Amino acid sequence: MASQKLNLTESAAVDVKANISPKKKTDTHNTVEKTVTLVKNGHSNEKKQAVDPRTSPSVIVAVEKVNGQSAILKKTATKKIVARKLPASTVAKKETKPATKIAKVKKVVVKKKTMAGCHVKKLIFQIKFHTNYGQDLFIIGDHPLLGNNQIENAVPLQYFNDEYWFTVIDLKDTDVVDGNITYHYILKNADGTLNFDWGNDKKINLSKNNTEELICTDAWNYAGYFENTFYTEPFTGVLLKANHTPVKTRSLKKVTHTLKVKSPLLAKGQTLCILGSCATIGNWDTTKPVLMSRGAEEEFYTVSVNLSKESFPIAYKYGVYDIDNKQFVRYEDGNNRVLHDAGKQNRQAILNDGFALLPNNTWKGAGMAIPVFSLRSEKSFGIGEFADLISAVDWAKKVGLKMIQVLPINDTTATHTWMDSYPYAAISAFALHPVYLNLEKITPADTRKRLQKLEEERLRLNALPVVDYVAVAKIKSDYAAAVYKESQGAVFATKEYKEYFDLNKHWLVPYAAFCYLRDQYGTVDFSKWPAYRNYKAADIAKLTATGSAAFVDIALHYFIQYHLHLQLKEATAYAHANGIIVKGDIAIGVYRHGADAWQTPELYHLDFQAGAPPDDFAVKGQNWGFPTYNWQRMREDGFAWWKQRFEQMSYYFDAFRIDHILGFFRIWSIPMHAVEGIMGHFVPAISVHVNEFNSNGIWFDHSRYTKPFITENILWEVFGYDNELVKSMFLIYDGFGNYTLKPDYATQRLVEEHFNSLDKDEHHAKIQQGLYDLISNVILFEAENGDGQHFHFRFGMESTSSFRILGGDTQQQLKDLYVNYFFRRQDDFWMKEALQKLPALKRVTNMLVCGEDLGLVPACVPDVMRQLGLLSLEIQRMPKDQHKEFFHPNDAPYLSVVTPSTHDMSTIRGWWEEDKERIQHFYNNDLGQWGNAPQYCEAWINKAIVIQHLYSPAMWSIFQLQDLLGMDALLRRQDPNDERINIPANPKHYWQYRMHLTLEELAVANEFNAELKGYLQASGR
Repeated sequence: MASQKLNLTESAAVDVKANISPKKKTDTHNTVEKTVTLVKNGHSNEKKQAVDPRTSPSVIVAVEKVNGQSAILKKTATKKIVARKLPASTVAKKETKPATKIAKVKKVVVKKKTMAGCHVKKLIFQIKFHTNYGQDLFIIGDHPLLGNNQIENAVPLQYFNDEYWFTVIDLKDTDVVDGNITYHYILKNADGTLNFDWGNDKKINLSKNNTEELICTDAWNYAGYFENTFYTEPFTGVLLKANHTPVKTRSLKKVTHTLKVKSPLLAKGQTLCILGSCATIGNWDTTKPVLMSRGAEEEFYTVSVNLSKESFPIAYKYGVYDIDNKQFVRYEDGNNRVLHDAGKQNRQAILNDGFALLPNNTWKGAGMAIPVFSLRSEKSFGIGEFADLISAVDWAKKVGLKMIQVLPINDTTATHTWMDSYPYAAISAFALHPVYLNLEKITPADTRKRLQKLEEERLRLNALPVVDYVAVAKIKSDYAAAVYKESQGAVFATKEYKEYFDLNKHWLVPYAAFCYLRDQYGTVDFSKWPAYRNYKAADIAKLTATGSAAFVDIALHYFIQYHLHLQLKEATAYAHANGIIVKGDIAIGVYRHGADAWQTPELYHLDFQAGAPPDDFAVKGQNWGFPTYNWQRMREDGFAWWKQRFEQMSYYFDAFRIDHILGFFRIWSIPMHAVEGIMGHFVPAISVHVNEFNSNGIWFDHSRYTKPFITENILWEVFGYDNELVKSMFLIYDGFGNYTLKPDYATQRLVEEHFNSLDKDEHHAKIQQGLYDLISNVILFEAENGDGQHFHFRFGMESTSSFRILGGDTQQQLKDLYVNYFFRRQDDFWMKEALQKLPALKRVTNMLVCGEDLGLVPACVPDVMRQLGLLSLEIQRMPKDQHKEFFHPNDAPYLSVVTPSTHDMSTIRGWWEEDKERIQHFYNNDLGQWGNAPQYCEAWINKAIVIQHLYSPAMWSIFQLQDLLGMDALLRRQDPNDERINIPANPKHYWQYRMHLTLEELAVANEFNAELKGYLQASGR
């Protein structure tokens, strides 16, 4: 609607509630009256037919002189926006909704050099987009007339009919700026949510158009189109970069139309061309196509033509042309495109035709997944290092892999013990881990002899079958400190270091101060520090000042981080030079006693713990211990912290995996008094009101449903002959056949504290777990701030003895409400939660984004990921269809990653020995083999599973290195149990897996390498 204005800050620009100011009354006698003419799009085959939404209309909106029809005026940056006024009968007042309160961000006004004396006087934007009632379209760009990229100043488009929207902007000479103007379209839905058309490729350069009227006709770019994936950094910068083919096109004195279209998967030596039903574009003669060209850093293929002497309409299509052989290859699919023109002089049209209709799911790649700490080279120091990625790249290139995927690489140094080996508990979401430092690279040339003193220990540590985390970390820390004392001055004086520091000081200075205070006070728990427990910027500025007594110790961490940065950048640059991309991993959580929580505690709910509900791999659920996010607070500054994380990732990686992407929809939140994940519930979630029990015929007994249900029979079931001991020490009898826990043992955390003071033996462990089970034997959890009226169901309610003892009718009534709570009422709510976060975050990076969407997946997740073009993760033994025992790689969607195992699972070989009944089903049904499954996973079985994944239609097949080596009976490890990286059910697992071969040995395993390369080539990967 003409007078509507987007009332949002840029930080909340995607899918959040927006307040639209009501339409102002317009005095039609005082408005400028102009005729608005729109000539509709057509096709050569029939008058009306389906149009692929990836192709834009070739339509011209012409605004002529006054001719008796009213138009609505809107002032935007003091300029007139002229548009067609809707008939009164079609205009309905819309109810406006209150806006979500969002903090203002500092506006960045885009300034461009003006070009006085140029001739563009009128600028028209138009887009074909079918909208429903209540939806509106807007345009925004980096020019004052387009709102200067401020969402609240977005310019409304005018509705013309069911298919077209447009706006017209009158220009002064001083509005015509030098350089490109980048713009986007925004769809505002009836509920206030916003969708953006994708990409940053819509650009115009007014100074290069010598015409009075410029018309830009655009196609909406849906983020979920496959083609958009190929315009992300890994493809444009590495994987498809060599395919660019320079083409020389003729320069015209007069141009009436510039046609632009994208096609990312053309082979080297190919370009796009255009053919059509007039002489200027070849008269459909495939021997005389009009060639299009694309700059090396551009996305569109472009051609400019002069159609002033041609008769309209003109039918045309794009095609593929082989430059080397001077031969037309093929037309694009679909119907002819049709170009209409209003025929006015001094008008130039720019037609953004979206994507050429060519096969868009033909590219496939394969990769290796391995943690950096698991790499082993002859030069490493007991642990994989960033420098070892170079050798990994050499091997990947030799066999034809296109990706190396690693686990999180952030600093986890919290306790200086092996517990710090857990890579998902980073004390900083930005700092790199010092254990990955290569000592040789930081040693000045004139002091290399000092490394010889460590050589014996390096060889010992490097020969160990696993990582000795504590020993490695201590040696590297001490050595780096010694080198720092001698070379800090020279390093800090360099231009490169100063640039690095200025770019990263927003996290680097607080992180370094945090590490210094951690070591000074002997604990990472900042709540126990005698000073600086509450982060205050002014105090930390004094502590970290150059003249501070602590500066030298603090700056050690600057020094280490800078060298880690250089070493990782060197490794990833080497990968790129060899056609390999590197994929990182963003952990869903942060350590509750880390620099992030210390610096910005308001961004987290520190009184809760994040985890995951029970599944086949962790029957008691998972408690990761991380604080949950305060999403409302993060939303207020436009998710600035997350955007900084993504930016940091982009320094080193081309793609990244979002660990537990389900957390952006809802997180499993566990109270601090609980130890097991089973005690949590989803947040946010629509709770069950007490009245719902009554309305569903359930008599509500608050104590019975919300308190641990403990009877004589239950005690015997859990503890056996130890039940009398448990009664006497931990329980109180209520006199009516039931027991309650003594106050000192009323929560799992209190029980844990008690048993931590006792000897660790089997008997104590049994009693402790039994008490945990008693405490979790409930049906409902009372909602926080629910005033005793709102409740959440305990996950797995049916498995509790509390539920089993209820009557059959009550059980069924509770089941019905339970199913509604978990699987029906939340879905739309969770979808909106994700759409408030993920689109805004995806827009700030051009990396390829993959989501780890495993576990209890809400029904809305696949659709949201498709909408945003996020790659899903598909695992053979974890089908997302509950009706299937296994997922077959052939059923994978194109925008996905298929893998037989991840770091959280056993490898193929390990899995084969875990559940003989399931393996028998897999052997007969999925591998198509007769008879009994072999007891062990023989090499041919491992190979067959890998090949299944290679031939999947998924864009990426990624394998743990252990699964690739499992194909070779001679190369693979003897015991498959030694190949596992993590056991999720064990929160105190020691992450120390390491390759049993060196990368140098792997590089000369010629027979295996040739075989793997052959499989990759044959599968088209």
